Amino acid sequence: MPIINRVAEFHEEAVGWRHELHRHPEILFDVHRTAAFVAARLGEFGVDEIVTGLGRTGVVGVIRGNRGPGGTIGLRSDMDALPIEEATGAAYASTIPGAMHACGHDGHAAMLLAAARHLAETRNFAGTAVVIFQPAEEGGGGGREMVEDGLMERFGIDQVYGMHNLPGLDVGRFAIRNGPIMASTDEFNLTIRGRGGHAARPQETVDTVMIGAQLVGAMQTIVSRTVDPLDSLVVSVTKFHAGDAHNVIPETARLGGTVRTLKAETRDLAERRIREIAAGVAAAHGAIIDVEYNRNYPVTRNHAAETGFAAEVAAEVVGADRVSTEAAPMMAGEDFAYMLEARPGAFIFIGNGPSAGLHNPHYDFNDAALPVGASYWVRLVERALAPG
Repeated sequence: MPIINRVAEFHEEAVGWRHELHRHPEILFDVHRTAAFVAARLGEFGVDEIVTGLGRTGVVGVIRGNRGPGGTIGLRSDMDALPIEEATGAAYASTIPGAMHACGHDGHAAMLLAAARHLAETRNFAGTAVVIFQPAEEGGGGGREMVEDGLMERFGIDQVYGMHNLPGLDVGRFAIRNGPIMASTDEFNLTIRGRGGHAARPQETVDTVMIGAQLVGAMQTIVSRTVDPLDSLVVSVTKFHAGDAHNVIPETARLGGTVRTLKAETRDLAERRIREIAAGVAAAHGAIIDVEYNRNYPVTRNHAAETGFAAEVAAEVVGADRVSTEAAPMMAGEDFAYMLEARPGAFIFIGNGPSAGLHNPHYDFNDAALPVGASYWVRLVERALAPG
């Protein structure tokens, strides 16, 4: 079954929703205008129940089918933007300085709104469809907040699905894989405390810059010499702050960075080795190194049965030859992981065509993907909640 005709009929309206959201990006949990826009559209569609303020600023819509009792499926879209200055030059470009939809969450929200409209019009399923509009995916943990606020229990969700656009994948294609599809996203901060002094008399100091440089190099051995080469691990030092003058060895230096893994045991190993390396380098040079290690989003791990089902549905929409079931996992993170820890489900990528990359000031969501994604959502509900 290709793109649903009725969804295609209001494609231009869905484009209008997307452009309106794009003009007014909001960051993290501060998505009040966006949430109000989403809730207003759901009200116009006649969904059975609209709940706002879940997970601080999330919106949930409940649509009951007319084919009898059945299960409950959750469909999730994120809706927050990024603190990036837009450089697309689009007619609908961001009107908010320093903020833009550089990850396509405006498109995700528009696709789910289009699906909600069609589902509310037709109700050709048994049971209940729950559309979830989540804040703060970009580092705020909005998915965790919604789960902790009782999302799954309150609405009786049995299974949950997510979708994200993917630049470089053709429009009209999907990609998915069983198991880990996106990485955990931990962060570390190291504070090196030495003994400052004159740069011309280094023998009287404990040089925090030199120690920091050794730490940067030593931490790369976690990937190259500690972890199985067939495993996936990223350890990136992204911050190094020390000193203010050319002739002063600073008393303190600070490093920071990120760790990305696809396995819980690799995640544990990376943290342990960072702590061990810091302790060893500190002892070797007579310094003190404080380690702050924060576990952020967990691995986004698809469930086997739901992954197979999602691939089947995607194939109905675009054809089996346009659905990859062996997508390479990405080392970026995604807080839909918390929802997949709470309920079985799957996360799928939808093609965005040859656009700029995600989190790039030149990125823009491809409006041609809107009816493809909306049709996928509709068919997912109708198949998962088929009567009998």
